[in-house]
Amino acid sequence: MVAVIFFINIIYVTCLTMRMILTLKGYRYFAAGVSVVEVLVYVVGLGLVMNSLDNIWNVLAYAFGFGAGIIVGMKLEEKIALGYIVVNVTTAEYELDIPHTLRDLGYGVTHYAAHGRDGHRMIMQILTPRKYEIKLTETIRQLDPKAFIIAYEPKNIHGGFWVKGVRSKKLRAYDTDEI
Repeated sequence: MVAVIFFINIIYVTCLTMRMILTLKGYRYFAAGVSVVEVLVYVVGLGLVMNSLDNIWNVLAYAFGFGAGIIVGMKLEEKIALGYIVVNVTTAEYELDIPHTLRDLGYGVTHYAAHGRDGHRMIMQILTPRKYEIKLTETIRQLDPKAFIIAYEPKNIHGGFWVKGVRSKKLRAYDTDEI
């Protein structure tokens, strides 16, 4: 019974975590569907614990299942990687033509000149699906190990390069053999 309560609560809290993330990212209908499963699992798990409150092991299994469910839900969301990420890159390496290289790999890049404490810099703004964030930052680090990189999630996206083809595009990783 202890193991059943533990695993039921992992499922419940994983659903709860995913519902919250889906809601925050605007996936209303998916969030609603997940919430139905969440409540069904919650009622069953809580009922099992409430029927035997005198058994401390059931209560502990419920508590530890809750904590484990949060971790599982967060890991699941990392794997799914919903939404988009904006990566801002600041570099002093004009000669490398990093924007051109990134465009050849399939990324949409807007770049412009800026002035920093130590002189002229190039700033690049790159929008990519979250599932490509690590691949993109690794590519940038290969091209310029000294690049300053900031990534954040945009709330709304409208217009530009990404509107038409971003969902079907396969972005490639940088291969040093391509140089």
